[in-house]
Amino acid sequence: MSVDFNTVANEFCKFYYQQFDSDRTQLGNLYRDQSMLTFETSQLQGAKDIVEKLVSLPFQKVAHRISTLDAQPASANGDILVMVTGELLIDEEQNPQRYSQVFHLNPDGNSYYVFNDIFRLNYS
Repeated sequence: MSVDFNTVANEFCKFYYQQFDSDRTQLGNLYRDQSMLTFETSQLQGAKDIVEKLVSLPFQKVAHRISTLDAQPASANGDILVMVTGELLIDEEQNPQRYSQVFHLNPDGNSYYVFNDIFRLNYS
């Protein structure tokens, strides 16, 4: 199966951020029990704990704006490594916060799931 890793990365990020911005509770299907999230200094493993963390974040409204997106094949098994930088608009804030996020996507049948997710705010 020949996969265009750039297309997969772009489509995944578009879906992920639209879902995150509209209803974070629905992100669980993108993770598995062995998935890991590092969010700033917190590390969590498993879809349930990851979604609980994302839902507990202290804001109601959020909008992700992607500035850069880079992807590479990560193994002969079809894994894809994705690096995203962008801006977050949170609640009624006028000044966006910059962020970086890395996804390690693993193939699962005809789709992909997030094996690793690393998120950091970039303070300047």
